[in-house]
Amino acid sequence: MKVALIGTTGFVGKAILLELLDRDHYVTAIARHPAKLGIHHPSLTTKAGDVLDPEQVTILVKDHDAVISAYNPGWTNPKIYEEYLEGGRSILAGVKKAGVKRLLVVGGAGSLEVAPGVQLLDTPDFPAEFKAGSSAARDYLAILKKETELEWTFFSPAILMSPATSGVRKGVYRTGLDQPVFDKNGKSVLSVEDLAVAMVDELEKPKHIRQRFTAAY
Repeated sequence: MKVALIGTTGFVGKAILLELLDRDHYVTAIARHPAKLGIHHPSLTTKAGDVLDPEQVTILVKDHDAVISAYNPGWTNPKIYEEYLEGGRSILAGVKKAGVKRLLVVGGAGSLEVAPGVQLLDTPDFPAEFKAGSSAARDYLAILKKETELEWTFFSPAILMSPATSGVRKGVYRTGLDQPVFDKNGKSVLSVEDLAVAMVDELEKPKHIRQRFTAAY
């Protein structure tokens, strides 16, 4: 497929890029500073763009089979809540105007239900430094749930998904919808490499059109 990937220079975006290229997809990597990517491949095209501008998004993603967004303004960005939603809305508008029907979004685990009616984000031990970004991802999911034109999918990573949990590509995982997937030790863990596997699997063989899903070991 010809895939436009937004947020390619980030931790998650770069892993998805490598998985896409490994599976012989043609990728347009979109980032504000694509030179930071440092990857060269015959099936890779890099383009600079500002995802906060829906007109730029339209131009950049036009004529692609699908768009994957790993957009994140940065966990230390004091305006992460506002910019995440602004960027998310801009991507949504740009993709629709470009006529691309398939949009896959990497969101957060914060909106997963850890008890009936209780989301992870609202538990007392949820890390304060991730609260604003996770709140934005939750609110963006609510926006997507009202979207009927695009064939969207929202992916919530496992609860434990960081550089410390990564470095391994098992190629296998278990999926869920609105509740976390736990292993026999009661942990919800997935490497960023296998997050990329789950995303590209969903791209190639869609199982969660207009749905949120999650994955873990």
